[in-house]
Formats: sequence, structure tokens, C-alpha cells
Amino acid sequence: MLNTERIPKRVLGILLSSLTAGVVPRVGAPYIAIGRTEEIAALTDDLHRVADGEGASRFVIGRYGSGKSFLIQLIRGHAIDLGFITADCDLSPERRLCGAGGLATYRELIRNLSCKASPDGGALPAVIGRWYSDIAGRLASDGVLPSSEEFPGRLTSEILRDSRELESGVGGFDFALIVSEYCRAFGEGRDEMMSACLRWLRGEYGTKTEARRATGLRSIGIIDDSNWYDHIKLLSALARRIGFSGLAVFIDEGVNLYKIPNRISREANYEKILSIYNDTMQGKAPGMMFVFGGTPQFLEDTRRGLFSYEALRSRLSGGRLSAGDDDGIIDRMEPVIRLRRLSDAELTALLIRLSRLYGEYYSSDVRVTDSDMADFVRRSAARSGADTMLTPREIIRDFLRLLNLLRQNPDRDYDYFANRRECSTDPANTEKTDPISTDDSEEHSQSSGISASEAEPRHISIDDIVL
Repeated sequence: MLNTERIPKRVLGILLSSLTAGVVPRVGAPYIAIGRTEEIAALTDDLHRVADGEGASRFVIGRYGSGKSFLIQLIRGHAIDLGFITADCDLSPERRLCGAGGLATYRELIRNLSCKASPDGGALPAVIGRWYSDIAGRLASDGVLPSSEEFPGRLTSEILRDSRELESGVGGFDFALIVSEYCRAFGEGRDEMMSACLRWLRGEYGTKTEARRATGLRSIGIIDDSNWYDHIKLLSALARRIGFSGLAVFIDEGVNLYKIPNRISREANYEKILSIYNDTMQGKAPGMMFVFGGTPQFLEDTRRGLFSYEALRSRLSGGRLSAGDDDGIIDRMEPVIRLRRLSDAELTALLIRLSRLYGEYYSSDVRVTDSDMADFVRRSAARSGADTMLTPREIIRDFLRLLNLLRQNPDRDYDYFANRRECSTDPANTEKTDPISTDDSEEHSQSSGISASEAEPRHISIDDIVL
């Protein structure tokens, strides 16, 4: 049964507003989680393995509106509940993984850094503050209180001892020095120094001279486009050192790498993905998990997608035993998770849950019956191309607009709006690719179709769905 615990109205408002606008909510995702059982189980298994000291990389692949970003936000919230630090960002023309744009990606990841104490981002001070509290607690247990004269010296020695393992990584000395200085400034109440250290950790200094002037550290470097990933690994090591389960990084909208017109620049970004994949899967980055989200063309296009880079194609393409997946059997350990189309029963169950949340938010009865919602799904699925192209985004957005119309027009009923016209969105035209300029050596290739495992719905009864 649907959790009867009252949901905060603020969360409900954000959830319904986001879904009506066709965007993924950052809060409230678990309240509308229907289906995706295998996908959620696979990513949850990864989190448990990473918490035990392993590493993991996953690629969530699906068409626009199929639920990639929703699944990522759902797992991000679950990771926070499991004691992880999380960081997430969407790639864009300004945010990439390599070259110009790498630092912009790092800054966005740090801005969205989250933990239990700061689930909505901005968790960097809380993370480092937890380290200081941990050290101060150890000293207090030894009888060294913050008010004692011995405390500053003992604090410095404990910080240096704890940060030694960070110094072994690339850029580790600078990172450990900045974090140590922040802890000392925190203990002494020097706000200006704390701010300078946070700016360094957020990658906000453009030159070494500026960083050294602000921090007073003569030999310090800076975080830039070339070394941001090394500092993500250092942050992961720090997270595990101070008691977190690890660091989970979620990078969505991978199709923006596919759209890079210059082949050399595009392949350099794919090389960075390869480096991340190798580090996490070979045990070089314990306690770190990366999840990439993208469309089938981002993965499968042999001219511009990940499969155009042979080292990635050989790692990410399915094996002979997993080809087709027509019988519904999938390997949850494969690095690529392809999102299937939700069945009509799952979509109906989703609408039933949404109607209850809608009624709770507006404190009114929703004038749509369960059979009306099943009819709504049937009408949507009957349109041309819906067997493969219909997505949860289309269904949810149209259904919430229907509920808005019914609430605003109490003299009309479901049948009036259902028969008035077909749903506003034609699923056959939902996936539109942006124009992509090409370099002299190659032409834009067509997106590859989705696999049979994505298009084939599960044959389950609505009675099997947990509401």
C-alpha cells in the first residue's frame, strides 16, 4: 500500500509542479516510484558494494522522457540515506569532462554536493566540519578539550596524521593542506581563511597567484580543467576517511558529448569516461561510484557515440549471451542499464498514485476513477508509434494537465476531456535531435533504434503493482 504517512506540502508542491512542467523533481521521487524494480536493484547493489570498498560505473540509457533522470534522482536520494556523499550535474555545451568545460563540471558537482545533513546541495562545509568534529571528539575522549592550551597543537598533529593518505594521490598534498587549514581556521574562528579554503575547494581561483594571496600558502596550486577529476577522487578518499560510505557521482545528459562537433575534442571526453570506468572497475578508486545518463544515440552511434571509441565499445557492448533479451532475462551486472518501456499496468498504477498525491495536495477529491485512468493509458498507448515511443513523461504531463482542467472546470467530467481531442503530444515525434554541426571529416549519423528489451513491456497485472 502507498505510504500513509503525511507528505510535507512543500515537497508535494515541488513534486507536482516539476512533473507538470516535464522536468525531474529533486525531492519526492520515492513517492512516485513505480516499476524499474530490476534497475533500482542493480544500482542499489552497486551502492552496497561501493560502501564495502569497491568502485562502480554504470550507464543508464533511455530515450528522452523514459525516466533516466528520474531514476538517477531516485538512486541519489537512496545513496544519501545509505550514508554516501553525492554529487550530480547535467552536462551542457559549457560543461564537459575534458578540456574547456571540465572545471565548470567540477564546480557544478561541488555546488550540488549533498549528504544527510545537507540533502539539497552545498554540503562541502558540512563534510569538512564533520572531519573536524571527529578529530575534536577523539581529542576530548583523551582529555584534551578545545579550551585547553594543548588543543591547537594536538589538533594540528591529528589533522596531519589523518591527511597523510590523501597526499599519496595526484594533487593530494595541496588538497590535504587546504583541508587542514580549513579545519584549523574552523577551530580558531577565522572566517576569512575558511572562506578562502572553500573557494579553493570549489575551484573558484583562476590563477595560482590569486589562490596564494587569498590563502597565504605560497606553494599551493589550483584546481583547473586538467586535474578536476583527481580532486574528485581525493574528495572520495576524504569521505571514506571521515566515516561516509563513499562518494556517488551522477552525470546526466551525456548526449551533449555526442553533440560535440570536433572529433578530437569529443574523443578526449570519451577518453576521460574510459579513465573513470577503468579506475572504478579496477579498484583504483575505492568507495567511488559514477552513474552516467544518456540516450541510445549517445551510446550506440558508431560515428559519434561512445561506441565510436573502440576501447569503450568493447567494454560497454553486450555479450553474445545477453543479445536480444527477448525473453525478459537481463544481466544486472552489465555496465549498461537500458530502460524498457513501462507496461500499461505500471503506467496505470503510476497515474493512480499521482491522483492520490494530487488530491492530498489540493485537499479535494479527484474526479477520476481507476477505470478512467486505465482508459487514459489505453487511449495514449493506442496512438501510432506508442508501442516504442510512449514515455512516462508524456503520460504524466498530460494526466496532470487533465487533473488541472477537471479541478478548474467542475461542471465537466473525464469523458468530456477524453473525447474532446487526443492527448496533445504525438509520441512518434517525441525524440527530436538538435541540429549538429559536423567537422570536415565526418557526417552526422542517424540514431540507432532501441533494443527489443526496451520496447517489450512486461506482462503483469495491475494487481501485482504495489500502490
